[in-house]
Amino acid sequence: MTYVTAGDRTRLYVEEQGTGTPLLFIHEFAGDQRSWAPQVSHFRSRYHCITYAARGYRPSDVPGELDAYSQQHAVEDALAVLDGLGIDRAHVVGLSMGGFCALHLGLQAPRRSLSLVVAGCGYGAAPEAQERFRRESAAIAEAFRTEGAASVAPRYAVGPARVQLQNRNTEAWKTFVEQLAEHDSEGAALTMLGVQSRRPSLYAMRDRLAAMRVPTLILTGDEDDGCLEASLMLKRTIPTAGLMVLPRTGHTSNLEDPAAFNRTVEEFLDVVAQGDWGERDPRSQTGSITGMDD
Repeated sequence: MTYVTAGDRTRLYVEEQGTGTPLLFIHEFAGDQRSWAPQVSHFRSRYHCITYAARGYRPSDVPGELDAYSQQHAVEDALAVLDGLGIDRAHVVGLSMGGFCALHLGLQAPRRSLSLVVAGCGYGAAPEAQERFRRESAAIAEAFRTEGAASVAPRYAVGPARVQLQNRNTEAWKTFVEQLAEHDSEGAALTMLGVQSRRPSLYAMRDRLAAMRVPTLILTGDEDDGCLEASLMLKRTIPTAGLMVLPRTGHTSNLEDPAAFNRTVEEFLDVVAQGDWGERDPRSQTGSITGMDD
C-alpha cells in the first residue's frame, strides 16, 4: 500500500501484489480498487498486479473543484501511477469508466501500454445517446450530493445492467453495494459530472482509433445494452482489436463471472506475450459478402 502524486499534487492510493510483468487495473465509476479482488487473486501468481483508487475515491484525495475531474485527468493519473512505481510499460485492464481511461491511455501514450483490455465501455458514446446520458449523469450526481452514497448505492446497484450481478453472484452483489455505499458522496458527484458526462464521444474519435496499434481486447456482456453497439464499433475501427461478448452478462462482467473474465483476459495476455496478436487481415474488410463479386 502506497501513495503516488499526480501532476496537480492529488495523491492516489495504490496497492500492489505479485511479481512479473506489470498489469494495471483501472476501476469503474461504481467500484474502486477493491473491485478487482477476483482478478488480483488470479493474476498475482504471474503478474505484478496494480490497483488504485481514482481521484475522488477514498483513500485517494478528493479534490473539491469540478475542474479537477476530467477524462484527461484520469489518463494523467493512470500514467502517474506507473511513473510513481517506476514502471515503463504495463498491460492495462479497465472496466467502464476505467475502460474509457484505458482506451485514452492507449491513444495518448501507446508506448506505455503493452496491451489494453477495454471492458464495459460505451455508455453515452453514441451521438444520439449523449444528451440523455448527460441528463442521467446530472441526476446521479445530484442524488449522491443530496442523499449520500449509502442511500444511492442500493438503487444504483439494481440498474438495467446491474441486476445480472445480483442474479448470478448474490454475495458479490452485496459486497458491491456495501463498497459503493462507502464512497465519498461529493467525490462521486464530481466524478460523474467532470469525468463521465464530459468525456468525448468514442464515435468522434474514430480516426484516431483507426490509427492505434496497441493490442486491444474489447470485452462486453451481451446484456450490457449501453455498450454493445459501441463495442462493435471499436472492434471494426481499431485494427488490432478483438471482441469478446460474454453470454447472459451485464455491466460488471469481472464480478458476475470472474472465472470467464479472467480466462478471457489471460488468454489474450498470453497471445500478446507470444507476439501473435497482430492487425486484422485487410482482406476481411473489402466490403464484399463472399469475395466472389466482380
